[in-house]
Amino acid sequence: MSQPTTRPTGRGRSKLRDYPLVGWLLAAIVIALFHRWLPDANWLMLHLVLLGALTHSILVWSFHFAQTLLRAPASPRDARLHNVRLGLLSTGALAVVVGVPTGIWPLTLAGGTVVATAVAWHGLVLFRMLRHALPARFTVSVRYYLWAAASLVVGAGFGVTVAWEWPDPWHGRLLVAHALTNVLGWVGLTLTGTLLTLWPTMLRTQLDPTAERWTRQALLVLGGAIAVAVGGALAGLGWLAAVGVLGYLAGLALWGRGLWRPVRTRPPREFGPASVAAGLVWLVIGLGWAGWLLATAPDWQVVREGFIWPAAALGAGFGVQILTGALSYLLPSVLGGGPSVVRAGQVWFNKAGAFRLIAINGGLVLWLLPTPSWVKVAGSLLALAAGASFLPLMLLGLRASVAERRKLAAGPAEGAPEQPRPPVERPSIFTAGQLIAGLTALATVVVIGVGVDPAAAGVAPGNAATTAAVMPTGRVVRVEVKAIGMRFVPAQVHVNRGDQLVVDLVNDDTTTHDLVIGSATSGRIGPGARAVVDAGVIGASIQGYCSVVGHRQMGMVFDVIVDDAPAPGPSASVSPGHDMSSMPGHEMSSMPSASPTAPPADIVDPVLPPLSTEREHHVTLTVTEVPLEVAPGVWQRRWTYNGSPVGPTLHGRVGDTFVVTLVNDGTMGHSIDFHAGALAPNRPMRTIEPGESLTYTFTATRAGIWMYHCSTMPMTAHIAAGMTGAVVIEPDGLPKVDRSYVLVQSEVYLQTRAADAASATEVNGDAAASAGVPDYVVFNGVANGYDTAKLTARVGERVRFWVLDAGPNRAASFHIVGAQFDTVFSEGAYLLKHGRDAFGDRDGGSQALGLQVAQGGFVETVFPEAGRYPFVSHVMADAERGAHGFVQVTP
Repeated sequence: MSQPTTRPTGRGRSKLRDYPLVGWLLAAIVIALFHRWLPDANWLMLHLVLLGALTHSILVWSFHFAQTLLRAPASPRDARLHNVRLGLLSTGALAVVVGVPTGIWPLTLAGGTVVATAVAWHGLVLFRMLRHALPARFTVSVRYYLWAAASLVVGAGFGVTVAWEWPDPWHGRLLVAHALTNVLGWVGLTLTGTLLTLWPTMLRTQLDPTAERWTRQALLVLGGAIAVAVGGALAGLGWLAAVGVLGYLAGLALWGRGLWRPVRTRPPREFGPASVAAGLVWLVIGLGWAGWLLATAPDWQVVREGFIWPAAALGAGFGVQILTGALSYLLPSVLGGGPSVVRAGQVWFNKAGAFRLIAINGGLVLWLLPTPSWVKVAGSLLALAAGASFLPLMLLGLRASVAERRKLAAGPAEGAPEQPRPPVERPSIFTAGQLIAGLTALATVVVIGVGVDPAAAGVAPGNAATTAAVMPTGRVVRVEVKAIGMRFVPAQVHVNRGDQLVVDLVNDDTTTHDLVIGSATSGRIGPGARAVVDAGVIGASIQGYCSVVGHRQMGMVFDVIVDDAPAPGPSASVSPGHDMSSMPGHEMSSMPSASPTAPPADIVDPVLPPLSTEREHHVTLTVTEVPLEVAPGVWQRRWTYNGSPVGPTLHGRVGDTFVVTLVNDGTMGHSIDFHAGALAPNRPMRTIEPGESLTYTFTATRAGIWMYHCSTMPMTAHIAAGMTGAVVIEPDGLPKVDRSYVLVQSEVYLQTRAADAASATEVNGDAAASAGVPDYVVFNGVANGYDTAKLTARVGERVRFWVLDAGPNRAASFHIVGAQFDTVFSEGAYLLKHGRDAFGDRDGGSQALGLQVAQGGFVETVFPEAGRYPFVSHVMADAERGAHGFVQVTP
């Protein structure tokens, strides 16, 4: 009886081996392209690569290598069961990447359980193969695979638990334990076990005779280090977790001794081994970064928020390059057919290999370093394009290998002489042309990034802070200044008259800052970034400051003191109660006419959006900083949600859930705070930097009109600049009316009275913070906007006015001239309801709805006759400043 044919499962083509891999990588590329508009995009990209593509490949190739090393090729039944495991893994991983972003924890739990089951089954199969195998060399690699499978099972449990959204510090501890178990254990141990034999094979040289010994010794070191790192994280001991990471690096160094001799004998010449080598470098960088964070972070919230950066280095630098490098060698090799088939495929895998390596690694460096934001964007796009090119090259390489194999199978034409085989040539990818092209591409993206936003790179016209004619001394005073806690440290420097001052600015804070000294500027830099400010020759004492609105009055000043001149005073800053009208640029001109002839272009529709049948509302709020008309003919650069003078009104019922995605397309840190939801503020209300996003989910449990606003300090400036809006949650049983309007009152503080968009300046944060006199008080962001764009009603209609006082500083008293209110709802309770007060007495009425800042309510009225009814804030000074409009009532 004939025996069934057996062969290693990696040979030939396999749909379950190849298609899921392509799918995961394509999904990661799509998410990377559209990450600015997707919630949890960073998490998705990381897990599509590590949980999707890399975990799938580990399951495929560790089984293949185990069969080869143990000389135990799979039977057809074994191959079918292996495909079942691959299917389970793909199904479970898909459930996880859907369940976590959508917040469906049962789906995440199910997906994590399926993933752990598939890998545990895989480990059990390898264990049985190892037990029944004959003695052989390199069985230590299979032991690495067993430890790796056990790590994934544990790490999946941590991951599912993290998805439950535990509060800090447990969220941070579990996140770190999950990441370390999976990266160090599942991925790291599989990699180190495989490269024992694969590394010299890829280099096409001999194995170091001592490599197996070093690999055996390193296993215990690596396994122990993982246990220490994970145990330290779970125990809340960051220093102990850092010790574990350091121990893992020591284990890698021990294991790496076996890799060094093959590299010295034959350095990488092809894309595959060069990419793997680059990935190993990023592994060391990412682990070092993670260890430093664990050792120095003051608490686990800081660890959790900062862990995205070493995770990015490990995911994009290590994970992607290890995967593409290994596959560049393995895929042509396992198709079979001889050396010519392999060479035909690898020609494509090596195409532009050096250029791609420089673009990927250089672009990633530009993204991770504290470079200007547009340099980061350009660098990341270059790295993405270079990394994504692997997919078409892979398909072309496999196609070329298959074509060559078919050609060989067909044989030469009858009667044709057999063609001699071409000599084996494997030219190095590191040609001068490719190296120059790669470096030129990096230089180009830097130039483009700086060209798009020169201010962010500190490129400004002129840089001399000289305030008086002075003879230079030739002495350069260089000082490092840190921005931290809304302060510059140190806060002053002493120089001699004529000295040149150079400041090395380091942003150690959690939000964007800059430093301006005279006409010299650092440009705005994000957290962790550095910049140099050359203040030039100093002729007199001067005060530098952070120009991000509001930061200066919060104390971000830096005194440059000339020792033989008076110290700088506070003349350039505004103190509370200072008369703003006496300062240049703050002249108080007369208010605009109550009946402007040309209405502003951006009048907000005050009609309350209709109430939908949905009980879960998905909203995206994009922060932009744009010039808008705040009064007829007066422009200001406003900070907005979705580019409107006031944020969009959200409308729902008690019990509705709102899933809000905040995207920061501005130039500084911003945030959002919804008063309509009750939840811990530390995560959803955190400040996000330009280019970042977050998801804020809350359930409306109480009725009213609720304020939302930017909560980034100083809040006075951010709210006064326009970053506010309303959430209307209807009380149960709210009667229908004929019309409903929403009016949000706020204040405008001008630096200059710009006549057009081009000359518009930002909010006067000094005046806002000192509760000074506003230039305008507005409804829905525009002074007197509804004098021309009138609200409308008909005689006899019941009209409801929802009113919110967003401040930031002044109370409101909403009044309609010529009308009376028979229904008043304020801060969640009725004061009057169709003429009845809280005690049931009839014939009650109201003339104004009084509101303090951040309070709201609604009033109702029925207009008795046709006419034009002014509505105002009855704080009459504010009505004259623009809190004014009309309701046009027709028969």
